Amino acid sequence: MKTPAASSLPLGSAAMDRRNFLRGLGACIALPAFASFGAPRAFAQAGGAAKLATTATGAPLRTAFVFFPNGAIPSAWWPEGGEKDFKLNTTLAPLDPLRNHVQVLGGLDHANAVGGPDGAGDHARGNGVFLTGVRLHKSATDVRAGISIDQVIANQVGHLTRLPSLELTCDANRKSSGCDSGYSCAYQYNISWANASTPVTPENNPRLVFERLFGPGAHGERAAGAQRRLAARRSVLDFVMDDARRMSGRLDAGDRDKLDQYLTGIRSIESRIQQAEKFGPNTDPDRATPAGIPSVHADYVDIMYDMMLLAFQTDTTRVSTFILGHDGDNRSFGQIGIAEGHHDLTHHQNDEARIAKVAQIDRWYVERFAAFLQKMEATKDVDGRSLLHNSRIVYGSGNADGNRHSHDNLPLILAGGGGGALGAGRFVQHGGKPMSNLFLTLADQAGVTGLDRFGDSTGRLANV
Repeated sequence: MKTPAASSLPLGSAAMDRRNFLRGLGACIALPAFASFGAPRAFAQAGGAAKLATTATGAPLRTAFVFFPNGAIPSAWWPEGGEKDFKLNTTLAPLDPLRNHVQVLGGLDHANAVGGPDGAGDHARGNGVFLTGVRLHKSATDVRAGISIDQVIANQVGHLTRLPSLELTCDANRKSSGCDSGYSCAYQYNISWANASTPVTPENNPRLVFERLFGPGAHGERAAGAQRRLAARRSVLDFVMDDARRMSGRLDAGDRDKLDQYLTGIRSIESRIQQAEKFGPNTDPDRATPAGIPSVHADYVDIMYDMMLLAFQTDTTRVSTFILGHDGDNRSFGQIGIAEGHHDLTHHQNDEARIAKVAQIDRWYVERFAAFLQKMEATKDVDGRSLLHNSRIVYGSGNADGNRHSHDNLPLILAGGGGGALGAGRFVQHGGKPMSNLFLTLADQAGVTGLDRFGDSTGRLANV
């Protein structure tokens, strides 16, 4: 849309001031989301829709998917014993204090991650298939996957919160060019997909995550600052819409189509403003904004888990994903005495020393997950139960045995009570069912309607 140069406008004119204001905001026209005011008020404002993504007590029902890289050593992962009298093996032993809050899920597969005619590329498929259940189009540039289950849930319940979903990572962000054996990096660095061609890029900087949740500034300043930015963006959008309406009558048919497409995007931003306004002032936690990415990797993982906990605790969102590392990640773990790269070690060729090191890395990831679950269990929710009780958190990998690049009997944990809907404290063997069946069950519990199939599902997963 062409605008007159500022020099052609009278000094001090309202038009010049408004245009300069618009130019000054620049990219700010793309709204950030704001933190939630809190669950009780959100329930009241959402009205009847609050039945979605809530528990029997009316507390929010949270759903998270946590992805760890490169599979796990099977002999150290799988418990021994029966459904209820199981004994956690060395990798999962850190979860023992929480055994009544977790299910170990055996016998769930992702057949569409198997190479077949597509050949190599199991790491890209491990990520890209994990929450979609579809076969990926093998290309570095022509990206075709499928909507992920977190986004299916967010599309139906996201209007209840300031952020429909929150995507986190402790990894780099790469969305284009080839990564693994001809697959786009978009597959290997993302697990959340808005549609077949659009990954939802996760944020890897905890400071930016915190500011997205609660706004920039110090405690005591964030809510007022968010309201000022909201009012400024509302003023900008009003000006843009007025300008567009005046121009519309002077455009030919082709340009009117272009303008309509542009205004569709503006209306989307406007609806997000209305969504933010509906929830009132920002939550302003009495916590300093993180400085950025910590230098110690354990601290990095822990603070990103904390961001997810804060987002759930404040009802800023009810849906989240977290990539601890992309499949194929070759990070070393000097903090636990392992100098070799993780991915390199997984190709252990049955060398016992290398197997032991991979199992040690697997356990390190579980230790960080267990610490997060402990915090969730210690955090009281609006109904007096714990935040963990009112959550469903899937923890798993897109590869099973990293040495073989297998995708059957995936290493999976389902943590939380789902508000009482889940039968925690069990080791359940599902006997070779698609992992997509689990997704259908989780979607049902979240109030999603009209979802008869997902990915390669063959039905709902029973005994969850």
